[in-house]
Amino acid sequence: MRRKTKAAQSNELNLDELFGAIGGLQEESGIEFSELLEKIKQGILKAVKRDYPGNENVLVELDPETRKFEIHIMKTVVEGEPEDKANEITLDEARTIDANAFVGGTVEIPVSPSAFGRVAASSAKQSIRSDLKQFERDRLVSQYKDKEHEIVSATVQKVEPATGNAILSIDKDEIYFPKGEQIPGEELKPGDIIKVYVVGILNPDRKPSVKVSRTHRDFVRRLFELEVPEIYDGTVEIKAIAREPGSRSKIAVSSNDENVDAIGTCIGNRRSRIGAIVSELGGEKIDLIKYSDDDAEFIKQALSPAEVISVTIESDEIKSTQVVVPESQLSLAIGNRGQNAKLAARLTGYKIDILSPNALAQKQAEEAAESTEAVEPASEEE
Repeated sequence: MRRKTKAAQSNELNLDELFGAIGGLQEESGIEFSELLEKIKQGILKAVKRDYPGNENVLVELDPETRKFEIHIMKTVVEGEPEDKANEITLDEARTIDANAFVGGTVEIPVSPSAFGRVAASSAKQSIRSDLKQFERDRLVSQYKDKEHEIVSATVQKVEPATGNAILSIDKDEIYFPKGEQIPGEELKPGDIIKVYVVGILNPDRKPSVKVSRTHRDFVRRLFELEVPEIYDGTVEIKAIAREPGSRSKIAVSSNDENVDAIGTCIGNRRSRIGAIVSELGGEKIDLIKYSDDDAEFIKQALSPAEVISVTIESDEIKSTQVVVPESQLSLAIGNRGQNAKLAARLTGYKIDILSPNALAQKQAEEAAESTEAVEPASEEE
């Protein structure tokens, strides 16, 4: 049985602290404890080889249960003077360590961890820290690659009073949640459980971070997929989304089954489905639009709830259109601060010019006058 020196015992006390720290890291990060121990062993191994250059065989034993921490250099027993002193040992020297040593065999030469000194210990820590950072980067990228473009639940850990930026907890990971990705007007509090959309992973090859959002238009898309089974299975399809986060969204839907009403399906019995989505969005209004392959009809539907008299596609190339609505519907079609018209334009991809019948008549009169002036021949001088 190997006897432990006072130096080794002293290092075991330090190791207790190290195990405690690594255990805390394991709980926070979710990294397997055995994998963390392996990283420590590799770091110590590198440090030993720096202190004992040329040695090829180093054994590092770590046992978290018994707090066993032993380091041995393995050398081959040779007859006569060794040619490679870093890896070979004479039979006489070997038998001072192991009485049963024999030529051709190996002996384990114990090395006290205290023999490393500060430089070796610092190198080991640095190596461990570097390896763990890379491990954490790889784990983060791997874990959230599967969650990309999906909705996940998150717990609000902290909110900065001055900026409104928040820290979220997702699967034990702390995720930064800037104010700009939060729905305008919502006030988060520590302990709140919210849904967020995983936009993607930023800087995956350097210092990766997970970007999450509640303002992204696909956040609304995924909420509908969660609440409406017919969207998830493809019976009802979301064709386009235009959104002003916290205020209003327009969503164009169509049905792939003539027996299924796309809009009614999304609304649900007693508005149960759309009600749950509106609640998650903090009261954001949602206009469900019936999609049409006919651009003029689609534009007409997109401007609802306003009534539309006519839609004239002026140019397919630059996607511009002229829409006529009743005088009484003009403000409704344009919307507060132009919101309804802007959302309709985003939804359809067309630049929309909204006119009342009187404005259209005046515009046509002006165009006719300009046309007459253009073709009127110049007068001849006598």
